[in-house]
Amino acid sequence: MKTKRGKIPGFAIQEMMVVLAITAIVVGMAFSVLNLVQRQMGSIEDIYEVKLEANKLRQSLWIDFNRYSYVNFDERKGQLYFSNELEEKNYTIIEDMIFTEKDTFNVQLEHKAFYFKNHEKKIGEIDAIELKTSKESGHQQIFVFKDNAPATYINHKP
Repeated sequence: MKTKRGKIPGFAIQEMMVVLAITAIVVGMAFSVLNLVQRQMGSIEDIYEVKLEANKLRQSLWIDFNRYSYVNFDERKGQLYFSNELEEKNYTIIEDMIFTEKDTFNVQLEHKAFYFKNHEKKIGEIDAIELKTSKESGHQQIFVFKDNAPATYINHKP
């Protein structure tokens, strides 16, 4: 038996080179898009981390303002003192950090104000605090206050 041998259909080398070039362009574009998405995700992660730090500070201050009956601020030392009959806690405030015994909040402050009975105070007992973070720290405003107990008004000296 005789078989017919013919030419097997295939692609020419020029056609293969065009396909490889197009494939390389498509794969390169895919990696470029992936790189852009990764950078965007990194930016979102950084913004989230900055806002999370300010929110943790806000939450910690809310808890402490409502847990302790006496809150005192000393501007010279940069310390915020919380106390009640059973325990006490201190916050140390410097320009770009706020420390407690257990926590460190990496928040840069643009403005801080302390109030007692709606009057701004630099030293002494307070019942509200206003903090504004810098642009690098998310440019957030934190305002925390507490309801004063009757003992606060009795013991307070005008």
